[in-house]
Amino acid sequence: MPLSSHSERLMGTTITISLVDERADVLLQQAFDLLRELEYRFNANSQESELMEINYQAGIAPVKVHPDLFELISLGLEHSLAPSSHLNISIGPLIQTWRIGFSDAKVASAQEITTILPLIDPHFIQLDPETSTVFLEKKGMKLDLGCLAKGYSADKVANFLKEQGVTSALINLGGNILTIGKNQAKAGQAWQIGIQDPRNPRGNHLLTISVTDKSVVTSGIYERHLTINGRDYHHIFDSETGYPVETNLASLTIISDKSVDGEIWTTRLFGERSASILWQVESLDGIEAILIDKEGHLACSSGIKNCIM
Repeated sequence: MPLSSHSERLMGTTITISLVDERADVLLQQAFDLLRELEYRFNANSQESELMEINYQAGIAPVKVHPDLFELISLGLEHSLAPSSHLNISIGPLIQTWRIGFSDAKVASAQEITTILPLIDPHFIQLDPETSTVFLEKKGMKLDLGCLAKGYSADKVANFLKEQGVTSALINLGGNILTIGKNQAKAGQAWQIGIQDPRNPRGNHLLTISVTDKSVVTSGIYERHLTINGRDYHHIFDSETGYPVETNLASLTIISDKSVDGEIWTTRLFGERSASILWQVESLDGIEAILIDKEGHLACSSGIKNCIM
């Protein structure tokens, strides 16, 4: 049976779902309906989203939210408060000031950053599981779930497809890939996933890995950036300084069972030294990593086969 695919622009990227099933057309339509629903819930750039209502009510009142949104914020808060974590879901004011990746991107002024930094503190996020409410204690605070939403959404789509009996699928949310089973359109081989060479245009891979029932998530400084007066600013920010994180790392790929875990750990670890990243990954069950520095050198955790060191 051939592989059926459908692509749409959602969540700020091109999403493609490919699967092998007799009901492929109907299932693809339903999967994208689910993604549109999740985008409405989690989008930090839409005035209409449920997430934006929380931001509008910052410093004013708690907001009752859908269980999916409460679950995602709870997960994000847990990892935002973890020691030495670079993940911070309260980073919204910084993202919205710099706007890197949007047409109105600019370099934030020192005064703007001084004003913003006190608002980027996850300790001021209040969650009430009894009422499913979220409250941002300080006016001007903004949640941004961009470091989690795609992974969470990919997992939701995968769960839906599995419930429908799909045993072979690839969900690609632009840099975030999740596979179900093997590629039945290619005689049941494992899915072949290319790891982008950060120094070259999209589609140029430094290596290819074989995966089955795994997620492959990559974060990198090469995708979205702003160049002003010869200086390059990427979109991965340091919550403590208010500026893009200073690093020799060009990209970090996490291989895991769940896509949201890949999102969490690429974000939590980006900004650490390579040796520290690898040491931490080796202590995590079911997590592998591929690191590429700005010179194109690779480093991999012990579970990655055929890694060029």
